[in-house]
Amino acid sequence: MSGSLDDLYRLQKKDARRAGAMLTEAFQHDPVWNAVFDGAAPERRTGAFETPVRYCMKYGEIYAPSAALEGVAAWVPGEFADMTPWRVLLSGAMWAGMRMGMAAMQKMMPVFAPIEQDRKATMQGKSYLYLLVIGVVPQFQGQGFAGKLVRALIDKSERAGVPIYLETETESNVRMYEHLGFEVVKEITLPIINLPMWELTRGV
Repeated sequence: MSGSLDDLYRLQKKDARRAGAMLTEAFQHDPVWNAVFDGAAPERRTGAFETPVRYCMKYGEIYAPSAALEGVAAWVPGEFADMTPWRVLLSGAMWAGMRMGMAAMQKMMPVFAPIEQDRKATMQGKSYLYLLVIGVVPQFQGQGFAGKLVRALIDKSERAGVPIYLETETESNVRMYEHLGFEVVKEITLPIINLPMWELTRGV
């Protein structure tokens, strides 16, 4: 599959809740998110994934292969990579985030703090695009949709002359990203849940 934003569906506000539910399904077997939510109700997970969807609608872009939302990819310019409370509030994502519940929110902060610090150190002083989240519904996985979304992001970054930064908690995804020209910057073990995370860049 080729990669161009012209070939994709750009999500609108009316798609936000559906996209959150789609990402919840896409990450249902993800070890990191399962550890963070630790048996929490699906509605709490949906709130967690709807938050970056709404955030990227305000500060970046979010696309799917089609209006059927087989998968989605959401990114922001590096200057908006930090999801501060004020930005989240202005994006309309605060209420979605609150559905996560306080326990999950308190657990997420120390778990993900190291990757935020690494991103700032690696990309300091650079303009870049930050892939905040990408996921494909299980029934559509293995059909090239993730690659199509990433290639569209690559096309955008190359046209703009800026690099891409992302993280993944799945080793098989690392191979896909490397095939598309990304390089692993660092592999870390997330605190508290003791699971791996890979940090990658392209075009730095």
